[in-house]
Amino acid sequence: MTVMAEHVSYMSVEEFERLAKLVEKESDAVRLEFINGRIGLKYMTDGDHSEIIRWLQKRCMQARPDLWLYAGGEIGLLVEAYRKGRAKPDAVLAPEKAFVGQGDWADPALSLMTVEVTSYDSDTDRRDRKEKPAAYAAAGIPVYLLIDRDHCTVSVFTEPSADGYGYCQVADFGKRVMLPDPVGIELDTEELKEYVR
Repeated sequence: MTVMAEHVSYMSVEEFERLAKLVEKESDAVRLEFINGRIGLKYMTDGDHSEIIRWLQKRCMQARPDLWLYAGGEIGLLVEAYRKGRAKPDAVLAPEKAFVGQGDWADPALSLMTVEVTSYDSDTDRRDRKEKPAAYAAAGIPVYLLIDRDHCTVSVFTEPSADGYGYCQVADFGKRVMLPDPVGIELDTEELKEYVR
């Protein structure tokens, strides 16, 4: 689950990066993000959240063996205008070895898709449905996939611009959904019904 802290206007990106490195060195259970001037704490996920990522990894590997779904906060991305944000998506789809030499915070231009799976917390609406899609779109990431356990829906955001994604397709769990190019994968979301409370 993720909990966002209060707005921190006096922290520079450099100070945030030092803090994030220290926290991640000391704890396997916490990852930090910095979006819209806010520090976000990403805690260890629940089992159903992990199963959803496993489900998606398997589908991506079957359909596109030339790509890899980096999961569990493995990849940090530079997001927001002028690279003032730092995000740890639940998963990032990119060509294999795309992030070699990228360091802690990678160029989002290498990402074909970012993925977030909602957590059962009070910040999900602001974080996963508003702030993250805006940051990913402004960074030019072609596809943002939101797996929403609260609403039992899958949302596919495309046509990124500085103002957000221009198009969003929403499908209920159980429906088929197409992740358009450059991803080019069709998902049967029936299994997602097993991973909600």
